Amino acid sequence: MGLYTAFDLHSNNAYLGIIDESGKRLFKKKLPNEAAIIKTILLPFKVAIEGIVVESTYNWYWLVDMLMEEGYQVHLANPAKIQQYSGLKYSDDKHDAFWLADMLRLGILPKGYIYPKESRPIRDLLRKRSHLVKLRTSLIISLQNIIARNVGSNLKASDIKVLTTNRVKPLLEYNEDLALAGKVSKDAIDFLSRQIKSIEKNIGGRIHLRSPYDHLLSIPGVGPIIGSTIMLETGSISRFPKVGNYCSYCRKVPTGRFSNDKRKGSGNPKNGNHYLACAYSEAAEHAKRYDEASRKFFNRKLKSTNAPIAHNALAHKFSRAAYYIMRDGVDFMPEKAFA
Repeated sequence: MGLYTAFDLHSNNAYLGIIDESGKRLFKKKLPNEAAIIKTILLPFKVAIEGIVVESTYNWYWLVDMLMEEGYQVHLANPAKIQQYSGLKYSDDKHDAFWLADMLRLGILPKGYIYPKESRPIRDLLRKRSHLVKLRTSLIISLQNIIARNVGSNLKASDIKVLTTNRVKPLLEYNEDLALAGKVSKDAIDFLSRQIKSIEKNIGGRIHLRSPYDHLLSIPGVGPIIGSTIMLETGSISRFPKVGNYCSYCRKVPTGRFSNDKRKGSGNPKNGNHYLACAYSEAAEHAKRYDEASRKFFNRKLKSTNAPIAHNALAHKFSRAAYYIMRDGVDFMPEKAFA
């Protein structure tokens, strides 16, 4: 008799539910997030267990890795695609765990991708770089606003990021309060820049873009770091059946819902991979500065919309191109991408 098992995982505990092949509930228990206890509880059922479901929460790594090392067939549930029974009035951890197990039994479980354990640490290091870049960008924009409001001139981000020369200080030194605001902003930006360079130096030479991911470097604005981020966050491109699925995963498609030309709401804009969205956005930022074809596309879009939407349109083009580059092992073709 086959058994189907699921964990409703939380920050400090996991609710375990086990059912048989007819759907009968055989075991239920709330367990602490301790590997030794979970192993002991599962041991009497191990031979009969057909599969174990773990919901893709922020902290699934340790549980999935431990269960796979113990020899269990593990399935990562995609919570964004899971639907409960229509009209359900009450739900708790117990119901959630048994529902996950039941979907596995019925063969209707929406599954997520279990990223290879050996690649996760360096991917997380690149994610930390992305986080620091985002923080630095917010500080730069804030400082640019201070300068624009009080001096009436603009200072480029590239000038603010220069580590060898402080180009902010002369603009704000006429006022003690503004000078302090400029100093703490510049110090924070410089600190983040050094940390970002430290991560990039650590990663340099350790990651090699294997084929076909090496063709990503042909995309304007994509260098070894962004290319490595795209490779590690994407994983196997074969898990995306169509280009639209990949662009949606990269958060580069609109989420609006329309009926009779009227907006009826929107989907979840956070559905997908935040780090891929940042990678393509960063590539678009570089490309529109230094690549002529990308800049022309951006400027053409800018005539009919605002700068953020034009920027996102360019990033969307890159995500579409990257799909075919990774799938077919070809270089970036601007004549196709911007046609």
